[in-house]
Amino acid sequence: MSAVFKNHPSDRRMKTRWWASRVAIYAALMTWAVICLFPIFWTITTSFKLAPDVMKGNLIPWWDFTPRWKGWESLGLSPRLIGEVSTVREEFLKRFWNSTVVALSASALAVVLGSLAAYGLSRFSFKFGFMRNSDISFFFLSQMILPPVVLALPFLVLYRSLDLLDSRVGLILLYTLMVLPIVIWIMRDQFEGIPVELEEAALVDGLGIWGAFIQIVLPIALPGMVAAFILSLVLCWNEYFFAALLTSTDAKTLPVMVASQTGSQGINWWSMAALSSAAILPLVVVAIFLEKYIIKGMAAGAVK
Repeated sequence: MSAVFKNHPSDRRMKTRWWASRVAIYAALMTWAVICLFPIFWTITTSFKLAPDVMKGNLIPWWDFTPRWKGWESLGLSPRLIGEVSTVREEFLKRFWNSTVVALSASALAVVLGSLAAYGLSRFSFKFGFMRNSDISFFFLSQMILPPVVLALPFLVLYRSLDLLDSRVGLILLYTLMVLPIVIWIMRDQFEGIPVELEEAALVDGLGIWGAFIQIVLPIALPGMVAAFILSLVLCWNEYFFAALLTSTDAKTLPVMVASQTGSQGINWWSMAALSSAAILPLVVVAIFLEKYIIKGMAAGAVK
């Protein structure tokens, strides 16, 4: 700082404005971070509250209330019950496994199919009636505008005739269809940011089209694929409407189990908070380990 700002009055004023702008920026960022993280903090702390603490709105552990394992005991996941047989814990683990299998499978399938479709739209010219490549890409994205409730009856009838009700396969296919448009849109932008000359050079060196795609294009587009996979995973993991509509016992997922904590006698806030905390944790872990890929993927198409 001493090399930039001298002791001249104008320099001191510039230094003051510089520090004031930095303080304002970091204060705004810290405020936004608190706003974003507060729901997670509230959910986790609520899982350790008793009913009076929830009703009073106590927030700070060991200051406003003494943490208890009330919410986690309702799932059979407290230290006291973890070694005992618990039907509720078995039910939770079953729903957790269903969510894991469905979300991972649907996200992976959507990324594979979406990447192939996006690569075709970015490298070849298509014509379908009056529609060109940009129109086709927008058509895919426009499918996300359609309200899910409009598709409820058609999918219910279709899955009933195909015997896919209450099955993980049915949810995987539906979730793949649900997130495929956003994957195509993201990956098309990624592939358009990769120079075609790299593939042409690979073809000259003896690689085929698939060889150039797998060995040259995919490694460069990997951050974008990971970002698309994480976004798809979040959407599939949190989806509730179709999971509640098309499943009954065997294929129910965690969001349906969380919603079931509401009843005629009120909401079991501690149980719902413990379930929500357990549902949030896997996504947090995945985001931490894949953070660098997410950042690269989101920024890859920013500068071309």
